[in-house]
Amino acid sequence: MKKILIITADKCDDSEILYPYYRVIEAGFVPTIASFEKNTVNAKYHFSIMADISVEEIDTSEYDGLILPGGLAPEKLRQNRFVIEAVKSFEVDKKPIAAICHGQQILISAGILKNKNATCYPGIKDDLVNSGAIYEDKCVVVCDNLITSRRPEDLPFFMREFLKLLL
Repeated sequence: MKKILIITADKCDDSEILYPYYRVIEAGFVPTIASFEKNTVNAKYHFSIMADISVEEIDTSEYDGLILPGGLAPEKLRQNRFVIEAVKSFEVDKKPIAAICHGQQILISAGILKNKNATCYPGIKDDLVNSGAIYEDKCVVVCDNLITSRRPEDLPFFMREFLKLLL
């Protein structure tokens, strides 16, 4: 059974963790939540979820895909070397990487966007462009193994494309 890694932390966007988590399960995959500590992750508004592992415990060889939800969490996660190493490993192995909203901040810090088509939350568009990405204002952009979307309203399109790459 395929396993999907979701890296997040406190203040993630509720819908951007909740929707992908349950869609992955519905599709028959096993989600694993990684955060700074193996503890409860409290989203921005109401949702909480338990982290299965800490970011230090990530072994990317165990996973078939990666999801990076947005919200305020990516700003902190992008400063963690274990998170950045994990993203780079998924990229080297060309495994599907899906980032939505502010999740692209992690991709920017990992340095994997140069010459790749991508989208993001409008507030970080300049950061995306300055990282060398080719910005597209679309609900979902797929470029090789990379899937990006702008905001919660794009979640159905985002997850459809992520799951296509896994099947």
